[in-house]
This record gives sequence, C-alpha cells and structure tokens, in this order.
Amino acid sequence: MGDFVKALWRSHAGLTVAWWILLVAQAVLPAAFAYETGRLIGTQEPAALLGLGVVFLLMQVLAPVHGQVSTNLGDRLSSRLQDRLISAATGPPGIAHLESTALAGELAVARDFDQGVSGPPLALSMGMIAGSLVEALAGVGQAILLATYHWWAGAALAAAWLATHWLLKDASVWHRDTPEVQYAQRRAEYTYRLAVDPPAGKEIRLFGLSDWTVRQFVHNRRRLVDLRWQATKLRQRGVGWTLALLAAANGLVFWMLATDGSTLSERATYAQAAIGTAALAFGGLNWALPPAVEAVRSAARLEKRMSEVGNLPPGSRMAKGTTIRFRNVRFSYPNSDEPVLDGLDLTIPAGTSMAVVGLNGAGKTTLAKLICRLYDPTGGAVEADGEDLKTLSNWRENVTAVFQDFIRYQLPLRDNVAPTGSSEEDIRAALKATGADFADLDTVLSKGYDGGTDLSGGQWQRIALARALTAVKQGAGIVVLDEPTAQLDVKGEAEAFTNFLEQTKGCTTILVSHRFGTVRQADRICVLDNGKVAELGSHDELMAANGKYRTMFDLQAARFLDD
Repeated sequence: MGDFVKALWRSHAGLTVAWWILLVAQAVLPAAFAYETGRLIGTQEPAALLGLGVVFLLMQVLAPVHGQVSTNLGDRLSSRLQDRLISAATGPPGIAHLESTALAGELAVARDFDQGVSGPPLALSMGMIAGSLVEALAGVGQAILLATYHWWAGAALAAAWLATHWLLKDASVWHRDTPEVQYAQRRAEYTYRLAVDPPAGKEIRLFGLSDWTVRQFVHNRRRLVDLRWQATKLRQRGVGWTLALLAAANGLVFWMLATDGSTLSERATYAQAAIGTAALAFGGLNWALPPAVEAVRSAARLEKRMSEVGNLPPGSRMAKGTTIRFRNVRFSYPNSDEPVLDGLDLTIPAGTSMAVVGLNGAGKTTLAKLICRLYDPTGGAVEADGEDLKTLSNWRENVTAVFQDFIRYQLPLRDNVAPTGSSEEDIRAALKATGADFADLDTVLSKGYDGGTDLSGGQWQRIALARALTAVKQGAGIVVLDEPTAQLDVKGEAEAFTNFLEQTKGCTTILVSHRFGTVRQADRICVLDNGKVAELGSHDELMAANGKYRTMFDLQAARFLDD
C-alpha cells in the first residue's frame, strides 16, 4: 500500500492532495447527515433543516468532482507506470529480458492496468478505489458517532463489520503471477492485437479467420474469468460465520436502541450511524485496490528483473580498431541447454567484408547478435583488436546493423533514415545510394496518417540500408547485415549490395545471407555448421574445395538454371 501511495504522489502531487481532501470530506458527510437528521427531529428548528440541506448538497456535489479527480489521477498514474515499463524494457543494454518467456508473461500481466483484459483500466479503478475508501472512512466516522451513544456499540459493530475482511478473505485473493494466468493473459492480448492491428488483417480475411480469432480471444478471456472465479469464490463456512457474527452484533445494538428509553431524535441519529457502520464491511475496496497496488508492485518488480536479466557489464576502455575475433565462443540462449555456437573460432580483419552462410539454425543470426553485443557469450570471448567487448565502453557507437526484422517506423521518411537526426544532405545521399529516394522526406510511411503512404517489402529494406549508411556517415565502422535484402529480386539485391559495399569502403562488413549471388561479392565467406566454422575462404577457394559451400551454391544455381 505504501508503494501505491508514493506512486500516486509522484504521478501528480497536486491532484493527489485534492484526491485525499475530497475523500476525507466525503467520508465525514454521512455521519454529519445522521447527526443533522437527529437534530432536526429533536429541535425542529430552521437552522437544523438548513444544516441538513447543506450536508445533502455537499454529498451530491463532491462525489462527481471526486470522480473527475480520480479519473485524471488514474490517467497520470497509468502514464507513469507505462513510462516505468518502457524504461525497464529499453534500459538494459542486452535483449535477453525481451526474449525471456517468463518476463514476457509478467509484462503482459503488468500491462493490464492499461489494457483492461482482466479488469478495468487504472483510470476507472481509481474511481472505484475512491468510492470504496470514502465508504470505509464513512463507516469509521459513523462508528465513532455511534460510540457517543455507548462506547461498546460503536466498537462492537466496527469489529463485526471489519471481521468480514478476514472471514471472507478468500473472496479477494487472486494470484495473477501464476503461469496459468500469465499464459491466458498473453494469449488474450495477442489475439486482440491480431484482430485490431493491420499486419494480420489480410490473412485473417483471406483464410476466413475472423471467427477463429474471436473464438481464441473469447476462450482466453473466459479462461481468465474462470481462474479468477476459482481463486476468489466464497467459502460457505466463511459466509456462515459472517452471518452469525453480524446478526449478533447488530441485533444487540438495535435491541438496546429500542429498549433503553432513548428519545426519537437519538434513535434516528444512532440508527443511521449503526446502519452506516456497515460501510466497513468486505466489499468494493477488496476488489478495486489490490489490482491497482499490484500494478505498481509489478512495475517495480519488472524494472528490477529486466535490469538484471538484460544487463551487460559496462566496460571502461575505448575501442580503437575493428578487427573482430571469436575465440572459442560458446553460446546458449537463456533457459536453453542446447548450444547455438559451440567452440567458434573466427577472425574478421578490419576493413574487409565477410559473408556468413549455413543452414537454418546454424547460428548465423546469433553470431550477428554477439557482434552487436546484444548478448555476451556464455563461454569464450568476442574481441576487437584483442580487447574483450565486455571491457569496451563505446563499442555500440562503432556498430550499425540491418536485421531481418528491422523496424518500420510510422514516421516521416527522414526519421526512418535518421531517427536521432542527421543533415538533409547525408539523408538524401543515403537514400540515393540505396535506391530508396522514392518519397518526399516529410512523407509519413504509414497509410494510417493523412498524406501517408506504405511501401513494399523491398522498398522498406532499401530504407533500412539507408539507415545503416547514415550511421556509417556518423562514425560507425562495423556494419552487420542479417538478410538485409531478402525481399528484393535477385538482380536488385546484387546491385544493392554492390552499391552498399562501395559506400562502406574501409568498414568491416558482415553479411548473413542465403543468396549466393550476393555472398560471392564478399572478400571471404564463412560456412557455419553445428555452431562452428566448417569452411572459410573466398568464393573461388570454396568452390575449388568441393565442400559444403559448393554443394549449397550448386543447388541454388541449379534452380535458376532450371528456371
């Protein structure tokens, strides 16, 4: 609860103060209303009627005002938690936390404060929490008023109603961090995104998957509801004890009011107070507050866990050269015992180009990730001019890359080429060199915006190459290309890679590709097999060796000859 209160204050101090003031003010009003009612009955004075009217008016006015403040504060808190989760995801230097199944499940549950898959969004929850806290504090106020009648009466009813929180505690417990809940939450969110995001729209319609998508979402959403019901269903024994205790306490207090000779005004006041004390019972607060508190805790927990899992020790030395060496490198992905690279030894001389080929799963993309230091090897070392990458503080500044799953920013063309900014001259030069100058620099590359446009897969790949060229202009000396032109035709790919090599002369270039017409342009070619270097040499040397490379090359060449 303390973390939740701190999070509210840090979201917006002014709104938090207003929220609490309005909350306390509303909590006092029911007791004041009961008192003024009794005073009016006892005195029948106009002043008592005026006081009752003022209290009634405040009760009507403060509630909607408090609701608006609650919604606004909930939005602010939601934004703050989103900021924390985004920082947690983007902050670590590695990417292991983003590829962790366990953390992906935790993230899906943590984000639900804004998604509303398993409960109301936080902006709505804050209104429910406000209303529940007002009722609870109003119950305290009316118990205090009842205590002026007999001290034990207020204490007995307050204790009885508060006991329901313990007797019915099973009705509010829902452990959302279980694997079952996380899985259902992720699947529900995933199928929702399938339905509303454009990329899947074509196939959903072409293959008639609309009903299937809805069924998938409904199934997983219903699974969440079932899990919650199974975890929070009322226990009959608890209900029985609750009814017995409440009947005894309320029966005693109302019997005393009816038989001890109290005046009519006293009975009116204290009967209302006794009824109002019921606001202390188990109810809305038990349902609304725990998810909001858990949202704050989840954000803090994920910040810590993602920082640990995605952390790569920072270095202190500056990279001076660009000769890369893999020295007996072994690597397995987290939560997997199967090595992707196993004893890899490879040297990539500075200023040369090397192509990496091999069957699917040979470790080509993993090699690219290690060069970019998105992971550290689990054994051996990746070195730059004899220095372990772990010891270098500025390694990322030397590296640029185009991956298979490069980002397509829904931003203007200039921001797609240079997200962090560059001169217009350099941007236009990069676009021209990659054949990507087919739109105005200020054109948004998404049809979802006025005046925006979408591109073909091949055009997008040219944009990604232009982005890498701009980074080279800004000082990157190592270029990693992981299937960068797979969506271009054979001729277009060969031309694009030739132009790219021309533009990056002097850089160390690593190309991962399955297209041997492009691969043959590299200075040297590395064939990976079972996590090791199987063959290494120029195109002519490997063809003459009649090994794995020759076999793969001939198979691909035969396909084109047959065509």
